[in-house]
Amino acid sequence: MRSRIEPEGIFQLKIALSGSSPLIWRRVLVPSNFSLKKLHQVIQIVMGWQNSHLYLFLIDDVTYTEYELDFEDDSEVKPASIKLSKVFTIATQFTYEYDFGDGWEHSVTLEKALELENTYSYPICIGGGNACPPEDCGGLRGYYNMLKEMKTPNDVEHESTKTWLGGFFDPSTFDPNRINRDMLWEKKW
Repeated sequence: MRSRIEPEGIFQLKIALSGSSPLIWRRVLVPSNFSLKKLHQVIQIVMGWQNSHLYLFLIDDVTYTEYELDFEDDSEVKPASIKLSKVFTIATQFTYEYDFGDGWEHSVTLEKALELENTYSYPICIGGGNACPPEDCGGLRGYYNMLKEMKTPNDVEHESTKTWLGGFFDPSTFDPNRINRDMLWEKKW
């Protein structure tokens, strides 16, 4: 399988959930001609989010999004259609924020630019660590509280949290092969 748009090159990116400990992160290879909007879709898949909330990118004090944001004061807002090849001439690290209520901030870092290899289907997740928090759990504070409830059977919230999570949640798991096979490569980019 190949991307519909032939990339000129490939960017290796590290995406890390800011403030998480242990660090929740992913390493991906994405085509240089992907837009920020497509990068948003990649981040949603590799991190494990459900794409049910608004998002933005903050790059060199400029906000990029596909939404009109009422809470932005005087900062500049630009469309998310800008290509990654252009973005990385502005900055090699920037912020991606998802779900303004829970406030999931991610650091996106350009690790290196690579030449296209025909042996891969792009985008591809090549590494990572730890499970993504569940949607709508209240940000990092809510997530860590949820983990504490899960580890403490005599906690009054243990059973309801366990039920809410579907009975089982292992915060240390991550499988890039499942993400690539079941989600990234199924999508028509």
